[in-house]
Formats: sequence, structure tokens, C-alpha cells
Amino acid sequence: LDADLILGDETVVQVLKESGRAAQSKSYLWAQMTGSGPPIRLFSYTPGRGGTHAQPLYEGIKPGAVLMSDGYEVYNAIAASRGAIHLGCWAHARRYFVEAEAAIPKAARGPEQLATQFIAAMGELYAIETQTKDLSVEQRGQRRQEQSRPVLVKIEALLLQHLHAVIPGSLLGKALHYLSSQWSKLIRFVDNGAWPIDNNLCENAIRPFVVGRRNWLFCDTVAGARASANLYSLIETCKANSVDPYTYLVDLFRKLPTAKTVEEFEALLPWNLDALTD
Repeated sequence: LDADLILGDETVVQVLKESGRAAQSKSYLWAQMTGSGPPIRLFSYTPGRGGTHAQPLYEGIKPGAVLMSDGYEVYNAIAASRGAIHLGCWAHARRYFVEAEAAIPKAARGPEQLATQFIAAMGELYAIETQTKDLSVEQRGQRRQEQSRPVLVKIEALLLQHLHAVIPGSLLGKALHYLSSQWSKLIRFVDNGAWPIDNNLCENAIRPFVVGRRNWLFCDTVAGARASANLYSLIETCKANSVDPYTYLVDLFRKLPTAKTVEEFEALLPWNLDALTD
């Protein structure tokens, strides 16, 4: 929460034994990660997805910090209530157009299709990002101003031209309205070369949990869900710091019984390896 840039995402998890709730109820695992400072991946369990559950997870964000998320409305409230700069995710916006394009019969697909035009324009944005990935923050920011901003102007013109000419309930209509609703957040990434164009890094961090869920399906208890979140936090943070998780855990369990103070516990976190090599 001290980071200048924070990325957030969430996914469903089922807990069978939770007081006052049916076993079929949807609970959630939240992923938070740093985009600046030490690479941290933090997972938290909540019994719901609304603001009352999400807001406490972001308590402590400093005013002026940057929050990257998808278009889920709760993140808007989090950013607004904490004075954060909110970035939108171009990968999410693109997916809606990919779904709209996939619904077009193969024989009718082509560059003249509106969904395809949007996908191609977004591809230009990503091509610029690929070309600038090894540049400095300042150089990337300048390149975005020079090359990405004109592409955004083109996408916006296409959006305004067709937004109200497509049936809102259609796949293409949904794609256009999502793009319109997120537009002010989607274009902010060009203002700073350090800001990401999408939330893919956070989605990649939560993916191991999603893959694992296909095998173990659910958690038995709330305590188990929280324990799982804690372990995923440690292991994914190890991976983010290029630390072997098994070696880290072995060393951690040897050192942990001797830790007494906050500072001693913090010294055992994956990005503070000196304590593990003593």
C-alpha cells in the first residue's frame, strides 16, 4: 500500500463451511501487487465482492498513488475515496471486441468489420509498447506522446462515430459501451512512461490460483481459504523476486521461530534475503 503503483484483480473461490452461508455461495480471492518498489503479490480472502469487502483491502493507499484495475465499479469507488489515479485496462477492453469478432461468420470476417478495426487499432498501441519496453521511463513516455496519442485519437473518433449506431445489447454494442465508459481511465497511461497499459501482470499473478482451483475446486473452511491466500502470497512474491519458493520456505521455517519483532519478521520477507543467508 506504500507503493506508487498498485494493481488489483479478483477471482471466485468457493468455501464449503462458512457460518450463515450456503456451500454454493460465491466468495472471492483478491490479488494486489506492486508496480513500483519491492515486487509484492498479496492475496486476501473475503466472503463477498462488494465495496464493504474490497475497501478495507486498500486502506492506507497514499493520495496520488496509481491504481490499475479492470472496469469493476468497486475499484472506481476505491480510487475516488482515496485520491488515487485510476488506470483502465486495455486488455479487458480488447477482449470485448475479440468476442464480437468471433461471433461474425468466418466468411464475413475482414478488415472492413468494425470489431476488427478496433482490434487492429489497439494492436498499434501494443506494438508501440513492445517497441518501447527496453527504453527508459522518460523515453517511453515521450514515445507514447508522439505515437500512442494519435492512435487514441483515431480510436476515439471511431468510437464516437459508431457508439449509438450499434444495438447496445449486441456483443459489439457491449464492447463499444465498455470502451466508452472506461475511456477516461484507458487514455491515462500515455501521461507517464512508468504506468502500464493493462492489468495483465496482476492477472498473471492470480492465474496460478485459478489453475489450481480447477484441480482442488473449493476450500473447506474460511481458515483454509485464508491459509491458502497467505501461501499464494509468499510463493508468488518469491517468483516475482526470482527466488526459488521451496528454498525460501525451507530457510524461512528455520528462521521464523527466532523472529520476535516486526523488523525481524519483515527481514524474512522474500525481497529481504540477507536474513535468510546469515
